[in-house]
Amino acid sequence: MESETGSSEPRPFRVLGVQQIAVGGRDKAALRRLWVELLGLELHGTYRSERENVDEDIAVAGRGAWRVEVDLMQPIDPEGKPRVDSPALNHVGLWIDSLADAVEWLSARGVRFTPGGIRKGAAGFDVCFIHPKGSERAPQGGAGVLIELVQAPPEVIAAFDALAGR
Repeated sequence: MESETGSSEPRPFRVLGVQQIAVGGRDKAALRRLWVELLGLELHGTYRSERENVDEDIAVAGRGAWRVEVDLMQPIDPEGKPRVDSPALNHVGLWIDSLADAVEWLSARGVRFTPGGIRKGAAGFDVCFIHPKGSERAPQGGAGVLIELVQAPPEVIAAFDALAGR
């Protein structure tokens, strides 16, 4: 039987759910006002990286395995790259149950990843990013969206499995 991928080979990983969304602006104080003061998300931490040109506050909604981060990002250098404030919805992060398998399988099918490979992300989980655009060598990108794949910790995988009745 053919799978949703168009082949008889099963996908060796699962997307479990949304881990985060990242929004950017020139001034994260304005983002905090909306997301924390007005909408009521809780501040959970901060992250700063000169290499990634980002100064961010990590806000959260929900609890436990169902917690979703909302990363509030401003550029360290407003003229530098990457541009974490443009587009304003910077990226979407997805919980993956087997990140290494996902990267290998998707790469073999022409998915383009950003440079840097699998590495520790701001929240301490292993991450990698699907590039928003494909290339000649890897024609499948994120259709204009930067997509972060995040290795789910065992407790998140177990919670999703319990919900699915596995």
